[in-house]
Amino acid sequence: MPKYIWLLVIAMAINVTGASFLWPLNTIYMHNELGKSLAFAGVILMFNQGAAIVGNLIGGILFDKFSAYKTIIFGTVLALVASIILSFNHNIVPYSILLVVIGFGSGITGPVMFAMAGSVWPQGGRRAFNAIYVAQNLGVALGATIGGYVASISFDYIFVANASLFVIFFLMVLFTFKGMDQERDRQMHTSVIEQSKKIQNKSSIMALIILSSGFFVTWLAYSQWQSTIASHTQDIGIPLEQYSTLWAINGFLIVLLQPLVKWITERVTNIKAHIYIGNFILIISFVIAMVAEQFTVFAVAMIILTIGEILVWPAIPTLANELAPKGRAGFYQGFINSVAAAGRMIGPVVGGVIVDVFNIQLLFYILLFLLFIPFVTTKLFDRGVQPEKELAEAK
Repeated sequence: MPKYIWLLVIAMAINVTGASFLWPLNTIYMHNELGKSLAFAGVILMFNQGAAIVGNLIGGILFDKFSAYKTIIFGTVLALVASIILSFNHNIVPYSILLVVIGFGSGITGPVMFAMAGSVWPQGGRRAFNAIYVAQNLGVALGATIGGYVASISFDYIFVANASLFVIFFLMVLFTFKGMDQERDRQMHTSVIEQSKKIQNKSSIMALIILSSGFFVTWLAYSQWQSTIASHTQDIGIPLEQYSTLWAINGFLIVLLQPLVKWITERVTNIKAHIYIGNFILIISFVIAMVAEQFTVFAVAMIILTIGEILVWPAIPTLANELAPKGRAGFYQGFINSVAAAGRMIGPVVGGVIVDVFNIQLLFYILLFLLFIPFVTTKLFDRGVQPEKELAEAK
C-alpha cells in the first residue's frame, strides 16, 4: 500500500481506539449509571448521530472544494476540545451536549479519511476502503477490550482515556497529513480518463440513494448491538466486561479474518455478491442473538455478525466511489457516511421505544424482516446507471 494509506490506517486506528473507550458504553452509562430510560438514551444517541450526519455532509463538501488536511484538523479540534471537557464533567447535561459536539467533529473527519483513501490510491479499489475499515475495527477491538475493564473500575477513567487518544490523533494529523492535499490532486489528475467514464447526471445520484437505503436499514439493525442488545445483556446478568469483550471479539476477528476476505473477494469479484452473502450472514447472527441467554451464545452471534459485516461494510463505499463523478468523491463518501450515521441515530430510538413499550423479542422479529430490504436495494440500485455507462464506454 502507498505511504499515505498507511498513515491513514494508523491514524484511523488511533482515533477509533479512543472513541471505542466510550461509544459501546454510552447506553449502559446513561441507563445503568445515570438511571435514564432506554428511550432517553436512544434520543441522546440520536442527536449524537444527527450531528454526525451534518458533519459527514460538511466534511465531504469541504474535501471536494477546499483542503482535506484543514478539514480533518477542523473536525479533530472540535472533537478533541469536547472530549477534554467531558473528562472533567460528565453529568447528564454536559454529557448529552458534548456527545453531540463529538459526533459533529468526528462526523467531519470520517468521510474525509475514506475519500482520501480512494483519492490517493484510486487503483486500489476495494482494498483502499478495506484498509480503512480494518483500521477502524482494530481500534474498536483495542478500545473495547481495555474500555470494559476500565469502566468496571470507574467510568471516570473512560473519559480521560478517550480524551488522551484524541490528543494523539490530533498530533499525528497535524504533523503527517499536510502533504496529502498535493498527493490527492496528483492522483485525481492522473485518473481523469477513468473518472470521465463515470456517469455525471441524476442517475448516479438516484443509484446512490437506492444503495444507501439498504445501507441505512443494515445500520439500523446493527446499532441494536450497541444499544438495546447492550442493555439486554446487562438485564440478564452478563457482566459489563464480558459485554465489552464482544466488541473485542468483533474488532480482532475483522483483522484476523482478512485472509478469508481476500480468499472470498478473489473468487467472488462481483461486489454486489459480497453484499448478498454478507447480509444473509447478518440475518443468521440476529436469529442466534434472539435466543441467546448466555455470554457464549452472544459470542457466537457476534462472530457470525463479524463475518457478515466484513463483506458488507467495505463494499458500500467502494460502490459509492465507483458511482462518483470526478471531483465528487468527498460528497459521495460523505453521503454514505451520513446514511450510516442516520441508521445509528434512529436505530437506538426505535429499538429503545419498542423494548420499553413491548419487549426485545418483538424488536428481533422486526429487524429480521427489515434485513431482507438490502437484497432488493442492492439488486436494483444501478439499473438506471448501467445502460448509460455502457453507452459512455462505447463512445
